[in-house]
Amino acid sequence: MIASPMRSFEPVSTRRTFEEAVEQIAEQIKAGDLHTGDRLPSERELAAQMRISRPTLREAIKTLAEAGVLQVRRGQSGGIFVASELVPRELLRSRQEIRFGEISGVLEARRLLEPRVAQLAAVHATDEDFGVMTQTIERQRELAASDDFLSHEDLFLQLDLKFHLALARATRNSTIVGLMRTLLRQLEIARDMAMHAPLVPDWTIDIHSKTLAAVRAADFPLIDAVMDEHLAQLEQIWERETGRGLVRPLPDFLQPVAERSRALRAG
Repeated sequence: MIASPMRSFEPVSTRRTFEEAVEQIAEQIKAGDLHTGDRLPSERELAAQMRISRPTLREAIKTLAEAGVLQVRRGQSGGIFVASELVPRELLRSRQEIRFGEISGVLEARRLLEPRVAQLAAVHATDEDFGVMTQTIERQRELAASDDFLSHEDLFLQLDLKFHLALARATRNSTIVGLMRTLLRQLEIARDMAMHAPLVPDWTIDIHSKTLAAVRAADFPLIDAVMDEHLAQLEQIWERETGRGLVRPLPDFLQPVAERSRALRAG
C-alpha cells in the first residue's frame, strides 16, 4: 500500500471532546490517511494538536483500542499504532451531521462536483495516484471473492470511500479534497440506506475500474459518461427508498428547472 501523507489533527472545539477525538482518528483511518501499521504521533503530540487533556485523549485511544482499531504498544519501540483498516460503524453512530431530508441536496452537490473532480484528476494524476486507486480496487476484489463476504461489507464500503478520496487527492487541490471529505461524510446516512439494498460488489468493482481507466486515459467525454453511471447508483437507491425524485444528470439538470421558470413567468 502506498502511504498518503498523514494529516495533522485539528483542535477539538466542542464540549464533546472525547467523542470528537475518537471521530478524528477514526475518520483518518476510514479516509485512507492512516493505514494498518502506521504509527500515530505520541500521546503528548496528539493531545497538543487536538488541544485536549491527555486523560481525555487516553479515553479516546482506549475506546479505539477496545474496538480493535488501534493498538497501544509499550516499551522502547512502543507507541500508538493503527491495528485495523476497518472502523466499526457503531463507533461513530452517535454523531450525525445532517438531517435525513438534507441528503438529496448532498447528492445533487456531489453530482455537481465529482465529475469535475474526476476530470481534474485526469489532468494532474500521477502513477502513484493510479497505484493507490488500483490497490483499492484489488482489495475490494479480494473481499468480494472471499467465502464470508457478508462479514466484510463494512470494509468493502470503506474502501469505496477511499477510492473516491484517492480520486480527489489526484487533483492536487486541497480545497477539493476537503469538499469531497465533507460530502462523503454527509453521505454516510445514504450509504447506510444503501446497505438495505442488495450490495453488488461486482458492479462496484467494475465501475471503479471503468472510472480509473477513463481518468488514466484522460478521456473527458468518457469520464462524464462513467461518472453519470457511477453516481446514479446511490441516487436511484435514494429515490426508490424515499420516493423523492432527484434531477439528473448534470449539467442538463438546469434545463427542466429553467423550463418550469419560463412557464411560470409566461403564465
